[in-house]
Amino acid sequence: MNMTHYMQLLAENQPWNLILFMAVPVILAETVAITELFVLLHRLRSGRLLMLNRAASIAGGLYFLGVFAWLMVTAVIPITQGDQWRGPADVIAVGFYLAGVLPLVGMALLDLRWVGGHWSDERRMTWHAIAVATFLVVAHVAMIFGMLDPTILGGAAAADGHGGMAH
Repeated sequence: MNMTHYMQLLAENQPWNLILFMAVPVILAETVAITELFVLLHRLRSGRLLMLNRAASIAGGLYFLGVFAWLMVTAVIPITQGDQWRGPADVIAVGFYLAGVLPLVGMALLDLRWVGGHWSDERRMTWHAIAVATFLVVAHVAMIFGMLDPTILGGAAAADGHGGMAH
């Protein structure tokens, strides 16, 4: 079976790539998403749950910024320069995965007060919730297209037969 670069990245170097590129970002993002529900429902302005929400948000944003930079240099740029994309599903999967950096870094910047520091709590909470929702959407689009055989959407099979991504 042919794989997108996204799926190949997660399948290689088990279990480390799965932990570094999926488990850590998803656990941090899901922690933010779950605690966000309680923060919004109870309009929390302080407390341990809000502290956990902010800590996971900041850690997730900073961590994923590092993942983004590393993957751009070691995978995306070489794949693009080598004309090795495997069609639309491959580009969508990798593109949406990397697009997760925008809402994650946005949440971190909000929680660090580097963006919206002068905003009301209500406005900051609104933008934070929008960023959480945006991340969930882009992450799920990346997962769906990442699991797709890229040849289904007209992509080419990988030269190694399984879609290997060199890094």
